[in-house]
Amino acid sequence: MKLSIAVLSGDGIGPEIMQQGVAVMDAIAEKFNHQVTYKEAICGAHAIDLVGDPFPEETFNVCKEADAVLFAAVGDPRFDNDPTAKVRPETGLLAMRKKLGLYANIRPIQTFDCLLHKSPLKTELVKGADFVCIRELTGGMYFGEKYQDNDRAYDTNLYTRPEVERILKVGFEFAMKRKKHLTVVDKANVLASSRLWRQIAKEMEPAWPEVTVDYMFVDNASMRMIAEPTFFDVIVTENTFGDILTDEGSCISGSMGLLPSASTGELTPLFEPVHGSWPQATGKNIANPLAQILSVAMLFEHFNLLEEGALVRKAVDASLDANVRTPEIQVEGGPAYGTREVGQWIVDWIKRQ
Repeated sequence: MKLSIAVLSGDGIGPEIMQQGVAVMDAIAEKFNHQVTYKEAICGAHAIDLVGDPFPEETFNVCKEADAVLFAAVGDPRFDNDPTAKVRPETGLLAMRKKLGLYANIRPIQTFDCLLHKSPLKTELVKGADFVCIRELTGGMYFGEKYQDNDRAYDTNLYTRPEVERILKVGFEFAMKRKKHLTVVDKANVLASSRLWRQIAKEMEPAWPEVTVDYMFVDNASMRMIAEPTFFDVIVTENTFGDILTDEGSCISGSMGLLPSASTGELTPLFEPVHGSWPQATGKNIANPLAQILSVAMLFEHFNLLEEGALVRKAVDASLDANVRTPEIQVEGGPAYGTREVGQWIVDWIKRQ
């Protein structure tokens, strides 16, 4: 297969982990006789510094013309600490999602047996946890009408029926591929937008008779995710709730550096780690590249290259089992490995198979 990949390394540790992700993709392409070409483009604070726009039109065109986008991270403390900033790296993310029509964020949450001790939760709670959060990504408060003055501010949580139907359809489809259990998360006891979500979900239920559907208020869901994470199979929810719940869920594995994600929709699909740019670690060769590498696995799987994706996952598992790990997940007294060393070990392991 021929694949054209837009590479958006972004800010902070982004370029370091991206280098490892691309190296793994090249190793897989060589083993399975695929032809992968790359085109790099700027985004985030890096793009603001260069052209004043966190997602410039040229970057959009590179993404639009590619088969997939491999993205790392954006963010810079210069903007976090300046509430008056007119443009921020994160606005580039919103623009990218909107322009590419990436309305479905797919974030798997899974545990690794050899890292259960790293989870902040008790081992007996997290062992076997394996679920997917599907977050609506282009609607709700993040994109609704906004206003702010010195005394008053509001954000409008607007959803339309087509927006809700298409993301619920993704949820039902994922449930059918897994354990056929879908949890719709909302706040229907308070919010009109949530009542629309619940109404439409109930209307769609009969079309998916094999799927067991339950409904959960977001406050209850956030508690249940910590108290009983193994309860969930597929969660589907709106943008703001999904943003919060997926970050909460990411701690279950013991490190955000282990979790990839995908965003799909109308145009080019995008694959990225769930963590941020971690600017404090830039250039120190300590960032965990596994989430970026597992994003490559999700990219292959999106194109139904399942054997390729499985081999990436096996390589990651092998590295963890061999204690080839970056500092935040290394066992006490274990050998020291950096970003580059972990990536190279995984590439070498793939080539030996």
